[in-house]
Amino acid sequence: MAYITVNRLEVGYEKKVIGEPISFQVNRGDYLCIVGENGAGKTTLMKALLGLLTPMGGTIEFGDDLQVNEIGYLPQQTIVQKDFPASVREIVRSGCQGRCGLRPFYNKAEKQLAEDAMERMGILPLATQCYRDLSGGQQQRVLLARALCATRKVLLLDEPVSGLDPKVTAEMYSLIEELNREGVTIIMISHDITAAVRYASRILHIGSGIFFGTKEQYLESDLGKFFLMQHASEDGENR
Repeated sequence: MAYITVNRLEVGYEKKVIGEPISFQVNRGDYLCIVGENGAGKTTLMKALLGLLTPMGGTIEFGDDLQVNEIGYLPQQTIVQKDFPASVREIVRSGCQGRCGLRPFYNKAEKQLAEDAMERMGILPLATQCYRDLSGGQQQRVLLARALCATRKVLLLDEPVSGLDPKVTAEMYSLIEELNREGVTIIMISHDITAAVRYASRILHIGSGIFFGTKEQYLESDLGKFFLMQHASEDGENR
């Protein structure tokens, strides 16, 4: 059974549905990229998957022993969050809160989990530094380590390379790809269609049209061809 099965899902705010009903599946080991125009409801969809937003129609079902609290989440950062006055270790450990239940403290295993996640992300030497003093790329590694403390099953990443320079962007994509190869299922929102078709195994396009399938199928679809052409045109204009 699939980790996540979404059937004719409708999401939105204030009783207003965004876009068309969405249907797709996420299986263990998938690398799914969610693409589409701005305002198409990509972040809203992620919030629905996390149970942070009640769907306005359709269903979300979890299977293959996946629980909603076993999904790690790396959201888009706000200016306020980037200036958060806490140490790297404190932020990474906060990813274990879902494991604590009613306990007001982290146990030895949870503390070790945070240390392992920091080491995995190459930020263990930064453990005592203040988060607000880090570079954008280092902050994203901290948040990814925090998400890994919540789960090693599924990671939801909302524009994880937004605002990063090309070198750091490439490093972040490489880290995410390695995690996927190690068995972590990835669901990533990306405005970078080039990266999406390079790394993803499946594509979900929402907005002007709906598409769900393999990246090979997406590249052959009319919607995929149009979106790629539009993206290439915008890149050319921005140079």
